[in-house]
Amino acid sequence: MSQTNFLDEIQEINLAYLLLAQRLLDEDREAAMFRLKIDSDVAELIVSLNARQLTKLARTSQLLCRFSQTSAERLRQLTDNPRDQGLAGLHASLMLATEPFEPMPPGETK
Repeated sequence: MSQTNFLDEIQEINLAYLLLAQRLLDEDREAAMFRLKIDSDVAELIVSLNARQLTKLARTSQLLCRFSQTSAERLRQLTDNPRDQGLAGLHASLMLATEPFEPMPPGETK
C-alpha cells in the first residue's frame, strides 16, 4: 500500500471520527464526553465546527483519535477474554470505563 493510500485512509478515519463525535455530543453530551474521553472545552469546539472546518481538520496526516488503552496488557485482557460472548462485551465496557481520562497537554499532538 502506498503512502498516499495510508494518508487517504487516515483522513477518512478522521472525518468519520469527527462526524461520529459530533453526533454523539448532540445526542448526549455527558455520555459522549465519557466515551470519547474529551473534556467540555473540546466537546464544545467539536460541536461548533461546520462542514468546511471538519473537512479541514480531518485532512491531517495524523490520526485525531487515539487508543484510550495505553497498556498492552490491558488490550490483551480485552482481546483474550475467556468469558462467553455476552459477558465479554460487558467486561470490556467496564475495563474501558475504569481507564482514567488524561487530557493531552496543551500544544502536544500525537
